[in-house]
Amino acid sequence: MKNSMRNKLKNARRWVIKVGSSLVTNNGLGLDKGAIAHWAEQLVAMQQSGAQVVLVSSGAVAEGVARLGLKSRPKAVHLQQAAAAVGQMGLVQAYESCFMQHGVHAAQILLSHEDLSDRTRYLNTRSTLATLLQMAVVPVVNENDTVATAELCFGDNDTLAALVANLINADVLVVLTDQHGLYSADPRHNSDAELISLGSAKDSELAKLAGTGSSLGRGGMQTKLSAAKLADRSGTSTIIANGAVEDILLKLRSGDDIGTLLVADTEPVAARKQWLAGQLVLSGTVKLDSGAVKVLQNDGKSLLAVGIKSVTGQFARGDVVACLDKSGEEVARGLVNYDYLEVSKLKGSSSKEIEQLLGYAGEEEIIHRDNLVLVP
Repeated sequence: MKNSMRNKLKNARRWVIKVGSSLVTNNGLGLDKGAIAHWAEQLVAMQQSGAQVVLVSSGAVAEGVARLGLKSRPKAVHLQQAAAAVGQMGLVQAYESCFMQHGVHAAQILLSHEDLSDRTRYLNTRSTLATLLQMAVVPVVNENDTVATAELCFGDNDTLAALVANLINADVLVVLTDQHGLYSADPRHNSDAELISLGSAKDSELAKLAGTGSSLGRGGMQTKLSAAKLADRSGTSTIIANGAVEDILLKLRSGDDIGTLLVADTEPVAARKQWLAGQLVLSGTVKLDSGAVKVLQNDGKSLLAVGIKSVTGQFARGDVVACLDKSGEEVARGLVNYDYLEVSKLKGSSSKEIEQLLGYAGEEEIIHRDNLVLVP
């Protein structure tokens, strides 16, 4: 079973890679430019092998601490925010220069957890990341530590990486750290500790084996296991591995038995569909013509404006709406890309007319197929 699960990684298309502070800094003495160059090199190689990659990188606060000459990571929130603001400049500059050496563009994405909990911002973020991946750009994501007070105090980039994995329907989340993975006991104090190579992301017993983290970052093994559980909700499997292993990302991509693989129980899209199907609060409805109903039910395609006959309810972009057939029976539901006024203007029109009707070039789909689930 272990070999078959590892072999699946060879065909995994969408990866989220989280790199911790200890892997991008010189023990808190600023950024390790050589290490960052190697991460960029590996990510480009993964891209060239057919994978889409998103990098979630820690290191901004640690770099800011070094630049500002502080002796240690400050505890006061305003000092942490100042360090993050200063350090983010160096972190982004380092990644940008390294990716450009390979002719690859990088993009900076700063997020707070609120960006992923608000439905409108969720869809905007999802759309931006999907567009960047289609353009073979590597998004470099970090928590918006400079302004996010609550997230800065209680959040961590392990959790953020899991949320990003959910956001883009990632196949694999890789959480790189300074440990080889999850052990049966703390390997720093027990020489008999054994590496757990394979497990379930939902196994609550694994939390008892987790230790604490380093002084540079906020997360320990506990947060990594929590991130794996969060990623599991969207069917994303998680690998916890040592980022100091030479070419670690390429080896994981090749299916090598390295680190701890925590397997998700369901496929990403299937899990997302289940979440949509379980939404009890519907903000509105769109009634479809028979052609649109047929396309949704038989062809698995997105809902376009041309197939919509009428609109009810005052829904906003990102709300869940029901798709009805001509008799009023619900055939599907999903997250809508436009508010009710915009859909009312677009109904019955082709996608080519969107810019003319709304005054801006929006998305072609009223509801994208990834955000739509059929109702039995």
